[in-house]
Amino acid sequence: MELWFTEKQTESFGITAKTTRTLVREKTPYQDLAMIETEQWGRMLVLDGMVMTTEKDEFVYHEMMAHPVLVTHPNPRRVLVVGGGDGGVVREALKHPKVEQIVLVEIDDKVIEYSKTYLPEIAGALDDPRVRVVVGDGYRHIHDHPGEYDVIMVDSTEPVGPAVELFTRGFYRGLYDALREDGLFVAQTDNPWFKADLIRKVNRDIRDIFPLVRVYVANVPTYPSGLWTFTVGSKKYDPLTVDEKDVPDLDTKYYSPRLHKAAFALPRFVEELVR
Repeated sequence: MELWFTEKQTESFGITAKTTRTLVREKTPYQDLAMIETEQWGRMLVLDGMVMTTEKDEFVYHEMMAHPVLVTHPNPRRVLVVGGGDGGVVREALKHPKVEQIVLVEIDDKVIEYSKTYLPEIAGALDDPRVRVVVGDGYRHIHDHPGEYDVIMVDSTEPVGPAVELFTRGFYRGLYDALREDGLFVAQTDNPWFKADLIRKVNRDIRDIFPLVRVYVANVPTYPSGLWTFTVGSKKYDPLTVDEKDVPDLDTKYYSPRLHKAAFALPRFVEELVR
């Protein structure tokens, strides 16, 4: 008998993957967590029925979350990752030699535990001596640590369950306060096909707080619609002013010096959402 996993992305659309086995399924205090094996995408982390990462395409999201902002900041010594318990964003951030410490704040310790067990090539980065893992509330953490970080990366789920607070004006104000005077942050801000209203609201809220806001996109095949947006809020540095020759040639599969600026060239319908 064939077994298939389906993520229902809207009331009338979803994606389906043939599975070979379920590695773990657990109801944590925060969400329904599953780790499954699929024929097409390898191992897949699923939270509340939504695909978070897969072995085959994880590099796209993780590289594009980390590198544009870390290349933009000239000296990103202290970095915060909110969420991201699978370790992928941390792995990418560690490729930057100027990064001295990364603090990862993940609310659900089971995400960390099972990622280390079943996705070691991604989560192995969490054992690096430059990384401090905090199991706790990212919203509370940023409010308790003003002026501490050069770069913050918000690797949250979609705005459901424990991630709801991470899409609020109060959270963006907290990010501003937690950054140093020339700091910047990036957050995943969902897809423009199904979540246009969310993108409009998030962009408006961030613009009310940060003097410089940029949006860029990447193609993540297993995420809803495949077209994913990321939003940068910066106190000083503009990712669009980074010269291609100044972008380091990192060990990546998706991000590149040429792609850095190209990612900010938005499809017209996305551009209209964030005007």
